[in-house]
Amino acid sequence: MSSPEAGLLDPGLLARMIAVRRHLHRFPELSNAEAGTQRHLRDALEAEGLDGVREVAGHGLAVDIVGAAAPSNRKIAIRADIDALPIAEETGLGFASEHPGVMHACGHDAHAAMGFAAAVLLHRSRASFRGTVRLIFQPAEEAEPLGGRRVVAEGLLDDVDGAIGIHVDPYIPSGRIVAAPGPCTLACDIFDAVVTGVSAHAARPSDGVDAIAAACAMVGELQAIVSRETDPYDPLVISITGISGGGAYNVIAPEVTLKGTIRSGSDATRRRAWRRLREVMEGIAAGRGAAVRLDIVEGEPAVVNDAELAAIVRDSAAACLGAGAVLAAPGWTAADDFGFYSQKRPSVYFRLGIRDEAAGSVHPLHHPQFRVDEAALPAGVTTLVASARRFLAADTQTG
Repeated sequence: MSSPEAGLLDPGLLARMIAVRRHLHRFPELSNAEAGTQRHLRDALEAEGLDGVREVAGHGLAVDIVGAAAPSNRKIAIRADIDALPIAEETGLGFASEHPGVMHACGHDAHAAMGFAAAVLLHRSRASFRGTVRLIFQPAEEAEPLGGRRVVAEGLLDDVDGAIGIHVDPYIPSGRIVAAPGPCTLACDIFDAVVTGVSAHAARPSDGVDAIAAACAMVGELQAIVSRETDPYDPLVISITGISGGGAYNVIAPEVTLKGTIRSGSDATRRRAWRRLREVMEGIAAGRGAAVRLDIVEGEPAVVNDAELAAIVRDSAAACLGAGAVLAAPGWTAADDFGFYSQKRPSVYFRLGIRDEAAGSVHPLHHPQFRVDEAALPAGVTTLVASARRFLAADTQTG
């Protein structure tokens, strides 16, 4: 390992990082309710001597680490998301969730722990670099109102020159890094629909309008927007993720609710999907004598990686971990509100592999048995720290 950042994660800090991660995993909190998570992270940071930790974006935190090697106006932000999901954990871990129905099934506990360790390492080494690193521990990545949108609204990116985000990836071998330029994740919107019919006796359905039948027709026909109306090379996913209606064996349901998500790779496709969703649902409802009310909530934009920053992450990871640690892999159809960061400032969102069969880290994100291979976390921390320092070293404006 040739980089000065390699090896900085000493056994004591490694143990504290794992302790932070396991505490957060044991006590997960949903989006916009991360008060305990916020408190624990603040206590951990301040115990390591970091001053100026402040509350942001509701239940988030931010702290600036100012390099003392030379004056510099250059700043880089590191984002670590901290919220959990409404999933009942089935891992059997000794530190499994103690909050029923809530679980860190997307690795945000690991992101927060790596952010903590990166902050400590940068604080310890601040005499050896110039510029500022802003650590942002962001709430509400998983659900509206999104924390990334609020981070931007509160001006946390107004004075930075770039941003770095990290996400664990259970499809990539443990300890490997992926950071490609260009489109990285898809935009994500959510929708709710209420299909209204007319109730009737189940023995005489012709006396009413069956909302369930209309809703089922919509579920099937919406898939044609993707399979028959969209270029296969133009990413679009429309998923119905919830359906509810009826309740009695002998009553034709007068109302059904649907909910789902739209994932898209371009703004034009996103807008077309919204229009076609409404046209298809309203057309089917009208054809069956029903009615439908559709509400679409615009979510996060796609994450687009800046080429220069992606190269900095790849070069930093290769220098610290070896050239074999940097892999090529396709982007994600998942979404992340780091897209708000990449809209605002040049940004890079890189993935840290955590797949290891021996560690049981083989399940996909958002799975009740999802596990993180903790042995991969030092690679993530080292890459974050080295990338931030390399970015700041490129400063040509001092003062």
